[in-house]
Amino acid sequence: MTSILSALLCLGLSLDQRTRVQAGPFHKPTLWAEPGPVINWGSSVTIWCQGTPEAEEYRLYKEGSTAWWYQQKTLDPGDRAKFSIRHTTKPDAGRYRCYYRSPSGRSEPSDPLVLVVTGTYSKPSLSALPSPVVTSGGKVTLQCGSSWDFERFILTKEGDHRLSWTLDSWPQTSGQFQAMFPVGPVTPTQRWRFRCYGCYRNRSNVWSLPSDALELLVPGTLPKPTIWAEQGDVIPWGSSVTIWCQGTPRAEEYRLYKEGSPASWYQQKTLDPGDRAKFSITHMTKPDAGRYSCSYHSPSGQSERSDPLELVVTGSSSTPSLSALPSPVLTSGGKVTLQCGSWEGFDTFILTKEGDHRFSRTQDSQPQTSGQYQALFPVGTVTPKQKWRFRCYGCYRNRPNMCSLLSDALELLVPGESGKPSLLSHQGPIVAPGQSLTLQCCSDVGYDRFALHKEGGQDLPESLVLQPQAGLAQAHFPLDTVSSSHGGRYRCYGGYNLSSEWSAPSDPLDILVAGHLLDRPSLSVQPGPRVASGENVTLRCQSQSPRDTFLLSKEGAADPPLRLRLKDGSQQSQAEFSMSPVTSAHGGTYRCYSSQSSFPYLLSLPSESLELLVSEPSGGPSPPPTMPTSTAGPIWELYILIGVFVALFLLLSVLLFLLLRNRCQSKDRTSPLRGAHVQPPAGTTHPKGKDRGPQNSSGPALDAQEEALYASVKDPQPGESVELDPRNRQDEGPQGVTYTQVNRSRPRPRQRMATSLSPLLGGLLDTRGRQAEEDRQMDSQAAARDTPEYVTYAQLNLLALNEKTTAPHFSTSDELPDEHIVYASLS
Repeated sequence: MTSILSALLCLGLSLDQRTRVQAGPFHKPTLWAEPGPVINWGSSVTIWCQGTPEAEEYRLYKEGSTAWWYQQKTLDPGDRAKFSIRHTTKPDAGRYRCYYRSPSGRSEPSDPLVLVVTGTYSKPSLSALPSPVVTSGGKVTLQCGSSWDFERFILTKEGDHRLSWTLDSWPQTSGQFQAMFPVGPVTPTQRWRFRCYGCYRNRSNVWSLPSDALELLVPGTLPKPTIWAEQGDVIPWGSSVTIWCQGTPRAEEYRLYKEGSPASWYQQKTLDPGDRAKFSITHMTKPDAGRYSCSYHSPSGQSERSDPLELVVTGSSSTPSLSALPSPVLTSGGKVTLQCGSWEGFDTFILTKEGDHRFSRTQDSQPQTSGQYQALFPVGTVTPKQKWRFRCYGCYRNRPNMCSLLSDALELLVPGESGKPSLLSHQGPIVAPGQSLTLQCCSDVGYDRFALHKEGGQDLPESLVLQPQAGLAQAHFPLDTVSSSHGGRYRCYGGYNLSSEWSAPSDPLDILVAGHLLDRPSLSVQPGPRVASGENVTLRCQSQSPRDTFLLSKEGAADPPLRLRLKDGSQQSQAEFSMSPVTSAHGGTYRCYSSQSSFPYLLSLPSESLELLVSEPSGGPSPPPTMPTSTAGPIWELYILIGVFVALFLLLSVLLFLLLRNRCQSKDRTSPLRGAHVQPPAGTTHPKGKDRGPQNSSGPALDAQEEALYASVKDPQPGESVELDPRNRQDEGPQGVTYTQVNRSRPRPRQRMATSLSPLLGGLLDTRGRQAEEDRQMDSQAAARDTPEYVTYAQLNLLALNEKTTAPHFSTSDELPDEHIVYASLS
């Protein structure tokens, strides 16, 4: 029993520990509102929820709602998310909480944020008893009252939304409702500025308009004001700048001073709100550069001066260049060196970071052997959590506030792991000098901006996204007129406006500039420009000058051109591109280029175009002949003419052979069935397997011919002739033997029997073989009178025509040498 209890206890402890490990401790997120939790009716508010960098999703919900109110992905940095309300009204007031989700699970909810909407009712009044002037360490009572029957009054201190006091109201005999707030001890080390509101208990988060601000004045030394320039402290020549000076609400007048001037440089009354004033310079020039400070005057006296603000005017000298070594593209956590240089002999160079006016680094310039002056600025560790965009300018020591123009902006790019975009060129990968070049970067991911980078280049041009089409984000990068400097390897990146992180790089795109080398290679093909599918084809590119690289491009092809690099140190004048075996996809127009490996993106002039025609080995009709555009065209025209003459010669030879054979047959009519024999009419359907009786003793060769070539013919009736039925299918037996059904028909005119022959052949037969044809018809009709009517097939052994040679008996005058004779056996 004890062992069972011990086991159960251990199991329970194990389960308890495992549950705690799975749940895991999560940091409770922080929730706050900007500009604050007290929002005027109709104003916008941003609610921030901050957790941990591992958070993947944040959720905001309002107490009293059945589900979460809003869902948001993480922003940059990844430990927070923001939720915006553009137009705040009464339903938006209430208590909010947030939590986040991470791969480990879900956090606990944040502390509540009470969002208050003001402006529903008229504003109350706020006063100090006995006076708003309080000695240091003294106390005062603030009275908030209204003629509305508010059940509660709320007192807030400006600048710190965490300080808020709430008291129940008390009706007065005068008909007003009011509450008394004791405040103190009051010290001059901080600002004591208050407002109050009225509300009801059942709508505690809906307040009235705020009262007018009341500030307690503590006599003594006034705090010094703060000074800053709205556009930054580096101002281009001729631009405008606004200088702000901020003090206390009781300030009545502000004064701006410039170092080196004997009196105040500018005087300005307070603005709304009354704790600040602005000073504008509409056109910055050399006299406006320098160090500035400000002060304010109040009923309590004059404040001390602010800390100095140094304004620098740029544009008095040429623009320096800013580059990243080794490249502006680097991995997260990496370091880089920024180089600012100029041909002008500046004493110092200053590096600034956009969006961070506190970042300013100064380095003395160093003269170089090339004649340039430059300074190196190490930068790092670089992370994708912020934007790394820099400019630099040069200055002289005797004029520290008059400097050069700002350099072009240089942004360091830290690629991320999001989907890579695609980069393409509308003009194709091979361009010519003087041609306009535009690169397009696109992605199905909804990026807001794209950046283009050239390998080995220091610039990183950026472009905003054009209007998305069919869900495709894209941007165009016009690179002006093509020159040799445009040749190179390019990649592009996608990014978002609210994030400094970029996507993974696109696949590289090589831009090749043709015409840099003035020679023009020639392109030829072996065995010829017309080939059948499955053959081996070799395209040969030959240059007039020794080259170590050759390229072959196909017109209209999306793939980059084929590049053939010869062996190291090999300088030859030609290269061969093999296609084994070719298909119809290889057909098209080709050109070739030559190049040097030391300048791989600069090519020669293109060769003359060569059209490769690929035909299928069998099938439908071959395509109409198309002459290639290469110089081999006249040779093929000669081949075609030769082929036509050979075909005509063969046709005349066949016609002459037919003429001689018919002549021999017409002279040997004494034995009309010479070279043939007639079987007795026994009613059999096939001559094979039957005893054919006595044979013609023309020798073994003639017997073999008779076995291979015979015909059985249906007996015609008197007055009828024999014809082949074209509707009956010809069947082919073994060894190429063809069977044809013979049908009976009425006699036809002689001219209709020859309609299937060509006019030329018909004319020859008509003049030489008319009598032989009539004799054969008479013999056939005579043999058919004594035989019954039946259907047989005629078998023609086509192989025998080329294999057997006999020497039949002819008359002495017509005897011919041995030749191929066709024999027929009639059954």
